[in-house]
Amino acid sequence: MLVASEAEVAVVITVSKIATKNQERFVKESILEVQNITKEVNSPEGVLTILKDVNLTINSGDVTSIVGPSGSGKTTLLAIMAGLDLPSRGRIMLMGHEITTMNEDKRAQVRSNDVGFVFQSFHLLPRLSALDNVMLPLEILGDKNAKKKSMEALNQIGLEKRVKHLPNQLSGGEKQRVAIARAMVKQPKILFADEPTGNLDKTSTEVISDLLFSINRSFQTTIVIVTHDLLLAQNCETMHELNEGSLKC
Repeated sequence: MLVASEAEVAVVITVSKIATKNQERFVKESILEVQNITKEVNSPEGVLTILKDVNLTINSGDVTSIVGPSGSGKTTLLAIMAGLDLPSRGRIMLMGHEITTMNEDKRAQVRSNDVGFVFQSFHLLPRLSALDNVMLPLEILGDKNAKKKSMEALNQIGLEKRVKHLPNQLSGGEKQRVAIARAMVKQPKILFADEPTGNLDKTSTEVISDLLFSINRSFQTTIVIVTHDLLLAQNCETMHELNEGSLKC
């Protein structure tokens, strides 16, 4: 388990400061539709069914959690919803795009602008500083203001003194905050988080949970969280349970 630093204990979440000054009235509509999704894979014992006829609708601005035991198919479902994997049967509608009929290049194009990811293991590049890690998605998009936007993102989550630090010089909670800043710097419409607090101690877990909910309140970002953390899951607007490949609402 990774332990929080003293800086994380004292950090004040100020994400709301980077919200758009003149927020328009937000009307919820469907942003993600999971329709009759089944996922099967071949194994030495025969066909293994990971997901069974899963249906789910998530509206814009919702914070939704999916819980379930290890091996229940949570991460597989998240990957399919985000277009990182394809189902054996069924349809995924993501921001109006039927991504299940697209090739990988087209799915990647949908993800590049409007989808953010946060992972349990952070996925930071070890030889890049915190700032460079956050800048990376903007540089790939050719954004000329990548450094300025990334500095602002790190400042607003309390890491202005860590911008030059490499990942191995950061605590677990700090690494996850950098990963969240990287995911949010392009202001995606939807954020997928796979066990975002899974490697963290209690204090860092609270910091990361508060940060995710602050992001949702400030930007109306839709957030889908796969987690074992029941407290985090229960604080979401909706919680679903996945067990043996079947989803309970």
